[in-house]
Amino acid sequence: MLEWSTKKRRAIEMRKRGLSIVVIEKKLKINRSTLSGWFKSVKLTESQKRKLENQRLRGLMVARSRAVEWHRSQKKLRLEKALQEARDTLGNIDTNNSHVLDLALAMLYLGEGLKQPEETGMGNTDPLILKTFLSILRKNYNVDIRRIRCELHLRADQDSEGLKKFWSRELKLPVENFKYISFDKRTKGSPSYENYRGVCVIRYGNVAIKRKLINISREFCESVIKEHP
Repeated sequence: MLEWSTKKRRAIEMRKRGLSIVVIEKKLKINRSTLSGWFKSVKLTESQKRKLENQRLRGLMVARSRAVEWHRSQKKLRLEKALQEARDTLGNIDTNNSHVLDLALAMLYLGEGLKQPEETGMGNTDPLILKTFLSILRKNYNVDIRRIRCELHLRADQDSEGLKKFWSRELKLPVENFKYISFDKRTKGSPSYENYRGVCVIRYGNVAIKRKLINISREFCESVIKEHP
């Protein structure tokens, strides 16, 4: 092994040649704080200073790029873990069981369903929410598609006919079921953001279903609170 004095001499020689402290630290295995003390009397040329500064900036860019990539990979792992956990949970649930579906629909209705009109209905911007709503209604309640009424609430600049066809395709409902379209005049002159399809409201003239769902959701919540206060 090199003697300490020899290491110091070599370190100073390397510094005078314009090498960075990081490089010298790696080559000689000497603590950075020690090197900083040795190099206080070493004067670098302006050219060497510029070179070292450029190296430092490049190193920062590389470090940031690696940090972004690391965070991206970690996020991907977390998302994959969350997806697997969700699948594990669903693996223990019979999604063909009508009672399970009723509970799922009831909790969905508690959050998103229409509460005031004397009918069963739901409005949302997300087709997945409304497709789930319709799917369970069809399976558990054998709803008559002809009695479903749909309405769209759009921004001033949106294409009503195009969006009517979009929601019709997504929900697998006849275009004729879309009876009412309204435009929000307050949005005039303000362009809609991309992929915004407005609010679609589905109405089904059967208040009994709504009453049942509301009761299921509230009774379920009360029982959970009672069991796990």
